[in-house]
Amino acid sequence: LKTNLARISALMQGHRDLPVVAELVMDELAPLVSAQYGAFYLAEDTERGSDLRLVGSYGYPDDTGRPERIRVGRSLVGQAARNHRPISVEELPPGYVTISSSLGQAVPSALVVLPIVVEDQVLGVIELASIARFTQIHQDFLAQLMPTIGVNLNTIVANVRTDELLDESQRLTAELQARSEELQVQQDELQRSNAELEEKASL
Repeated sequence: LKTNLARISALMQGHRDLPVVAELVMDELAPLVSAQYGAFYLAEDTERGSDLRLVGSYGYPDDTGRPERIRVGRSLVGQAARNHRPISVEELPPGYVTISSSLGQAVPSALVVLPIVVEDQVLGVIELASIARFTQIHQDFLAQLMPTIGVNLNTIVANVRTDELLDESQRLTAELQARSEELQVQQDELQRSNAELEEKASL
């Protein structure tokens, strides 16, 4: 458990692109817990409230009927985000989701939905499905992993925000410099105009 926790945590470090991090996590996490399907949703604030946007996946079905955005509180993914608690489902109904490969298709028998929570704030949700039930070791591993993912996500979000603020500050500084140069040109023109007026007055 500790080795895999440290490995996934190390994978996330040094990245600033959240979709890239989400794909890295899913590529490592799903096989570790014997899941054949996975989805990684990031929380985003919108005008109508909080949404969860699909940014990473594993074995995701190739159809267009599944939403890429989910409102907090809607479906099991949104419910896990709203309650800040994981949701486990066993004996999934037919047609819930299909795990497919080039050889065929199968219906998973177990589903787990895990909110990523840091300081009482939901940063995202991970959904995993498996043909076999998740073992107790898998469940323990996932319970320990979510805070680790949360801390790393929080750091990435903070770094991205810092970069955005720095870019904005640099843009404002450049605008201020340009404005200052414009004012200097106007002042030079005013002085030249005053000098001309004084010369005319002397004449």
